[in-house]
Amino acid sequence: MQGGPVSDPYWNHSTHYFPVLTRLVGPGTRTALDVGCGEGLLTRRLRAAGAGEVLGLDLDPAQVDRARLAAGGSPEQTGLDYVTGDVLDPLTGLAEPFDLVTTVATLHHLPLDAGLRRLRDLVAPGGTLAVVGLTRPRTAWDQAVSAAAVPAARIARRRRGEWEHGSPIAEVTTSHAELRAAARQILPGARLRRRLYWRYTLVWRAPGAGEG
Repeated sequence: MQGGPVSDPYWNHSTHYFPVLTRLVGPGTRTALDVGCGEGLLTRRLRAAGAGEVLGLDLDPAQVDRARLAAGGSPEQTGLDYVTGDVLDPLTGLAEPFDLVTTVATLHHLPLDAGLRRLRDLVAPGGTLAVVGLTRPRTAWDQAVSAAAVPAARIARRRRGEWEHGSPIAEVTTSHAELRAAARQILPGARLRRRLYWRYTLVWRAPGAGEG
């Protein structure tokens, strides 16, 4: 592909997949939750895509403060709200389930089974859970897929630059096979796809009321 640099000040290997998540917003998306929201970039895009009320959750108070500032108004004005807390802590106050739950590069910060179960339980009947994440290469095939991303990432960095987020970084320990096995058990029917730039997407639809 020809052309000069692509102007996107927020592009990186994870934000590249934000369109996958925003396309999940539909007429029935009255509420959405982004777990590990950082400074709120995805929450604002979910709201712009048509989600009714969007809540961002993050452990880092400084990131939550940045998200609130970037929202540009009160929750009543913007449809955006933010909470500092741990998604696994029942005292965080996430009482009502959400029509759409998203999380980007955050699941590997949590115990895998407990994290998936908690995210699942936050989804309203008929709602959707969408994860963009990373796994650790373990097999020869994993290594080959990882190596294949290197030239694409180099080209993308030259053309786009790469946004450096301010969130903490955690070591990735879960393999793709381990993730697939956990998803099969905890999120039956979930669609798990390997993606470019060392990422995967996992999308699961919760059974509707009366289903299952």
